[in-house]
Amino acid sequence: MKKIKLFIGAILGAVIWLPMFGCAQMRDKNQEAAYDTVTVVENFVIDENSVPIFPKKAALTTDTARRFSIDLPKRCRVDWNNQSVVSVVPEEKIEIVRLGAGDPLPALMVSDYEFSNKTVKQALEKLMDGTDIDIIEDDAQIEKITGTIQSGTLADAVELMTKMGRTYYSYDAASGELHLDNRAKWLVKMPRDESIIMALLDAMRGADLRNLLVDWSDKTVTFEGNYQTEREVARLIADVSSKKYMLAWDIDVYRVYPRTDNPIVWMNMLPAFGENNIKMSIPGVVGRALVVSPEINTKTLQEFLYQQANVVLISQGTFVIPNGWQSRFDIGQCSKEDRLETDLIVGATAKYGDYGGQKKIDAKIVLRTSAGELSSFNIPSNVGDNYVIIGIPTHSFVTTPETLISPFAELVVFMSPRVISIVDADQNAAPLAGDALRAFLSE
Repeated sequence: MKKIKLFIGAILGAVIWLPMFGCAQMRDKNQEAAYDTVTVVENFVIDENSVPIFPKKAALTTDTARRFSIDLPKRCRVDWNNQSVVSVVPEEKIEIVRLGAGDPLPALMVSDYEFSNKTVKQALEKLMDGTDIDIIEDDAQIEKITGTIQSGTLADAVELMTKMGRTYYSYDAASGELHLDNRAKWLVKMPRDESIIMALLDAMRGADLRNLLVDWSDKTVTFEGNYQTEREVARLIADVSSKKYMLAWDIDVYRVYPRTDNPIVWMNMLPAFGENNIKMSIPGVVGRALVVSPEINTKTLQEFLYQQANVVLISQGTFVIPNGWQSRFDIGQCSKEDRLETDLIVGATAKYGDYGGQKKIDAKIVLRTSAGELSSFNIPSNVGDNYVIIGIPTHSFVTTPETLISPFAELVVFMSPRVISIVDADQNAAPLAGDALRAFLSE
């Protein structure tokens, strides 16, 4: 009986284990099927439930935040249908005020005070001897000053001595401390006209001022700098205030792709527009600048180019400069997307006035990249004329040994200069046209 029980037990055990073995095989197959959809990248298992893992990013301002600028909509838009070659703007006062000068100095008088070959701090310490005012030097002063003050207030004496030493002071009456610093902060009260504001901002940036804080609501600009910075801005403001004219350029920048394996035939412009509408041809180290009549504008130029090539607008914008000053237009700042050419800067120095007995805009246009100057053109033109810069190969901006861009692709820059006339505040401000424009040009 025992043998029979054991035999039956063995049979039952086999019956029990067989289904379990089958389930194990099915589970293995299901697991294999599941793992067939899993991706393993550098020891990380990636599936539909995975969380993306990114490398740590450096603590730098993001590109889109860096490009944010309130004045871009004012700079990067041109209304070609409502363009006036001469406009009139009423004159407005521009003020510069120093910030952080502190409390007024005590109403004391100074007489017969001499100082010789002393730093500002040493001269002021001698002046303040017998008072409760301490001289605190926030920055080391190296300028030595020599002079005599016959008579005047303490405030006038301190102002004179600090100016001689190219330094700034601020007085704290509560602590009785007079602080000396090599740098200061200023507020410029701008006029209301945005074209003049843009001209001042462009001129300041042209003078290499980079820390400008513009409040467009109350039309003010705040900046910091040293004595040299103050003098440069004061000279700029005085110069702008004395000017009767400002100059502006509206710009379109195109990349042109020929439809065939041949370059653009620019000589076709002569029969297309007529020889009288192309007034001047100016060669540069790279490219050529054409001075053209108003008949050649953005619309007619594109129509001409479309006959031979595909045309892509890369950038559009405007910039304003005081008469005789210089400024620049950053193509990348007003570009819709990053392109090879967005490294390009169009710089301009210009003056409107007498040119050999004629009223002309005498301009120098410079094309620059981060690698240096690409080309430049000296362009004298009449009011109403336009510039077309041609023959700048797109390959000038390619930095790799090989590229997919056709060797015949070109950069074309269309520039339309404008004159802004600054008149007395009681005169009407309006664009000039017709007889009024002819009278203006004949003055």
